[in-house]
Amino acid sequence: MKTNFKSLFLVALSFTVFSCNDDDTTEVETTEKVTLKNHSVTTAFLSKKTGFENLEIYSLLSSEDQLSESPNFVYGSMADGMGLIKMNDGTFSLINNIEADYSIARISFDKTFKPVKGEYILNAAATANTAQCSGSLIMPDEHGFGPLFLSGGEWGGASKGVFALDPFKNAEDAELATILPALGQWSTENAVVIGKDAYPSKTVVFIGDDTSDDTTPSGQLAMYVGNRGDLAGGSLYGLKVTQSGIDYEMDMQEGVTYPVEFVQYTERTLNELEQESRDKGIMGFSRVEDIDYRKGSAGANREIYFAVTGRKSTALTGKGSFYGRIYKVILDANNPTVATITCVLDGDKLSGVARQFHSPDNIVVTKDYAYIMEDPNGYPDTADKTHFSYLYQYNLNTGALKVVLECDQTNAEIAGLGSASSLWELTGMIDVSDIIGVEGSFLICTQNHSWHNAAFTDPNANPNSDSDRGSQLYLIKGLER
Repeated sequence: MKTNFKSLFLVALSFTVFSCNDDDTTEVETTEKVTLKNHSVTTAFLSKKTGFENLEIYSLLSSEDQLSESPNFVYGSMADGMGLIKMNDGTFSLINNIEADYSIARISFDKTFKPVKGEYILNAAATANTAQCSGSLIMPDEHGFGPLFLSGGEWGGASKGVFALDPFKNAEDAELATILPALGQWSTENAVVIGKDAYPSKTVVFIGDDTSDDTTPSGQLAMYVGNRGDLAGGSLYGLKVTQSGIDYEMDMQEGVTYPVEFVQYTERTLNELEQESRDKGIMGFSRVEDIDYRKGSAGANREIYFAVTGRKSTALTGKGSFYGRIYKVILDANNPTVATITCVLDGDKLSGVARQFHSPDNIVVTKDYAYIMEDPNGYPDTADKTHFSYLYQYNLNTGALKVVLECDQTNAEIAGLGSASSLWELTGMIDVSDIIGVEGSFLICTQNHSWHNAAFTDPNANPNSDSDRGSQLYLIKGLER
């Protein structure tokens, strides 16, 4: 493994605006326009629910497709977090984690938004065979620096931390990785930089720790604070609920707001951070998964949402969530280490609004909505939770929760995409409306865990992979933002 562990924040600034088009498309002279259509040979196995019949769903890419400019590229096993950039020439570049191949792909789209080329810009040698889970894109107009792609190193190999990737990196350097030590080592699901307007001179990053423990909830929500664009010299904190009697996450009731302080860490390595968390009373959750922040004003940018996927174990009763929760954290306007936390959706409340929750995992937040994806952990032990993976729409203003769509594994099984008994995962969803110029447009992936084929790994990603599960990439048009 060739790994470059130096800090990337200064390098990131050198990539900035010339590599992508941050302005309107008036600079691009072209008669070609984005035209949404199916491009994959694989059908879209997503079924729309009541109230969302008018959605348009397009199958863009799957593990069995060949792209015209890179016929040997394979869209590998378990696609996950992603970010989309519009280039100066009117084309598009998608950075996409391929979780089970421990790698990151770059997929090029033409001006009509047709995928035409794929390549791997970070491979399993660079990540030490560590799964690349959720990811987030940093852009100058939204975050004040970049472009830069952050990726969570979670399970598998030794690189448990936050990877930082130049989106325009040469694929010939796929064995070179950069990790950000200042953000700590975790079973990292994601690292998300909040909007630049939240704190004018600072960069604030939230990190989700997807640690599993059958006895004590042990996943932390960490926060890094540095000067604008500095991902090396800042401070690292963990969320602590300061109200007396709130020792475990299940002590917090749905809809009740609790005071929070972010306590500073001195450690940065995996086991030492876990011990420091326990010593300082930093809250442990049953697997912190994805994180996002509300779009809009500076105040909105300080409104953070994160998913806890849950873990079912008798020893966790009364301590950690079984079925999953969604939390809201609101940061103080002047000091990000002061905040409040509210469980807004509780899947363990079996008569509540979120009674259908079966392991919420990924989340994307817009101005008025949060979209929540499931990765079922395999215990559908109530009728409400007995379903394939759901995508939910949560109204941030009214609290209404609706099911948008469901993985259609019944028809997928008929079509030969594996047994319906092995549940798929919905993941990686991002809002691309402003990037492609089509209102209400989102990209989303499915990890088709029952769809097996030995050809579903690209040797340029991981020549020794034993993962053979297919992936699909879709575009959904017509969702409210």
